[in-house]
Amino acid sequence: VADRYATDAMFDGMPLGWDAARYRILPAPADRLLGQGDVVDLGDRAFKVIHTPGHSPGGIALYERKTGILLSGDIVYDGPLIDDVYHSAVDDYVETLLRMRELDVAVVHGGHFPSFGKVRYHQLIDEYLAQKRQAGCHLLQAR
Repeated sequence: VADRYATDAMFDGMPLGWDAARYRILPAPADRLLGQGDVVDLGDRAFKVIHTPGHSPGGIALYERKTGILLSGDIVYDGPLIDDVYHSAVDDYVETLLRMRELDVAVVHGGHFPSFGKVRYHQLIDEYLAQKRQAGCHLLQAR
């Protein structure tokens, strides 16, 4: 029955009156700011907010302890970790990664590149910290 209605033309054509210049998505109003330790409760799952300064000052990650899922944003992803742009702070980046390394992650969904697991997560953090240690970062001298 659906074959009569769900045709290729239905998916290939633009809706009647479509004008790309007028298209927009209205922003949802924020009712509060998220901070370190807050919980985003979605009913059947809950994510803890982790403040992640370093790449950018107001960054956050969301961590679900029950499943080990980490939505890491821009602080850790499977690519070169960026800490040399105008809003970045290497000291904050190092401190954030030292804290985050202790998380028991199963899968990480970063803000860029494909998702990855626990072994790669530790590898990315350890490589970044080793690079900073070699460069003489004072935060890592005693560790």
